[in-house]
Amino acid sequence: MIAELIDKEFVFDSDPRFASCHASTVAATGDGAVLSAWFGGSEEGAEDVGIWLSRRENGSWSAPLCMAGEPGLPHWNPVLFSADGKTIFLYYKIGKTIPEWRTLVRRSEDRGITWSEARELVPGDVGGRGPVKNKPIVLSSGAWLAPASVEGKYWDAFADRSVDGGRTWRASPLVAFAHDDSYEGTGLIQPTLWESADRGVHMLLRSRTGQIWRSDSSDEGASWSPAYPTYLPNNSSGIDLDRTKTGILVLAYNPVGMPKGPRTPLVLGLSADDGETWKQGAVVEIEAGEFSYPAVLAEGNEIHLVYTWNRKRVAYRRYRIEA
Repeated sequence: MIAELIDKEFVFDSDPRFASCHASTVAATGDGAVLSAWFGGSEEGAEDVGIWLSRRENGSWSAPLCMAGEPGLPHWNPVLFSADGKTIFLYYKIGKTIPEWRTLVRRSEDRGITWSEARELVPGDVGGRGPVKNKPIVLSSGAWLAPASVEGKYWDAFADRSVDGGRTWRASPLVAFAHDDSYEGTGLIQPTLWESADRGVHMLLRSRTGQIWRSDSSDEGASWSPAYPTYLPNNSSGIDLDRTKTGILVLAYNPVGMPKGPRTPLVLGLSADDGETWKQGAVVEIEAGEFSYPAVLAEGNEIHLVYTWNRKRVAYRRYRIEA
């Protein structure tokens, strides 16, 4: 298995409206265009941080468009998602602190050209529902499953499930994990999901243990096995994966096995056996710096990848995955 690089570019060179950017996301529109969104402002968590969006057509990215921003209220972690390549959803968080954030959503019926007004994903929720960093998936049954987590005294992950096209959501119980009471924030967050051929559902998770963890579900994400560690390293930074048309899982992550370790290098791992074993498919970045929070989207046997480039830019790469 190999990952062949096709495109290598930045979504934007620089923008005076935001000095810092992070947490990018990517979606394909079904007509050849690609969307990317991220949060940007003076710095993460600042009151001027908003949600920005750009569209790639014919090899060029549009100027960033501010999709959400309220003075005095930080915005976080946009997630783009489309179940059919036509209707696009943009989920994002708002709140002064992470434990207090709420999830809002906007919807586009014309492949990301125009958008609805924002609404609360789960009215009255505080703490975060729906996708927290990575995209939902559509199960074989047609249900949507969103990878979710909360950050309070502990980090805890779960899945939000919708059977009505994203109008309403039902949260699973938290994924069982033995928390360490010696420090706050121990646990697992920001899952990334896939469905296997036997209709089992699986998640990989970010941790502070130096490893990526995993949990499995046999009931479409309504409940989850206790989390268990994989042999993949993790530096307490975001990960993401998707499955190609030929069934290969493509995982973007920093292979650094130390909590709060450097966010470089950034690599693509490939698995043909539902995540049991992994082969390195490509080294995306290896220089000193921060190359983090990847988002991965499979379109046939090609992969769209976006990620944070030193908190100054959003990098875009396109790979062809070959068995």
